[in-house]
Amino acid sequence: MADFKVVLSTPDGKSYQKELKSPQADSLLQRKIGDTLNGDALGFTGYEFQVTGGSDKAGFPMRKGIVTPRKKIFTGKGVGFSGKNRLGEKQPGLEVRKTVCGEVITSQIFQVNLKVLKEGAEKLAPVVSAETAKA
Repeated sequence: MADFKVVLSTPDGKSYQKELKSPQADSLLQRKIGDTLNGDALGFTGYEFQVTGGSDKAGFPMRKGIVTPRKKIFTGKGVGFSGKNRLGEKQPGLEVRKTVCGEVITSQIFQVNLKVLKEGAEKLAPVVSAETAKA
């Protein structure tokens, strides 16, 4: 039994949020970053989505290539790293230790980011706004 906040990004640059509860949210469990999934399982008929990332309940970002639920990594670029030092100045060659979570969606994940690959017959905006108006 899982609950997720899902951020849906469309090709025209807009994004929409929707809260998913079981059993719709259970179709996201054990998916990895980069996986594609059918929108019918999430309540969006005709849509196709790709998992692009997310964050866990503590706010740590998901990072591709990490298989453990949470890990400290030494990084100089990528997800979870801005390239700035403590004073906010850009510093070339800076590497820091950051905590990130793995690429697999588990029950510890709070937010999941999805990219729209294929649009369905209905527009995404009215479907998502109608869902939030009911809540």
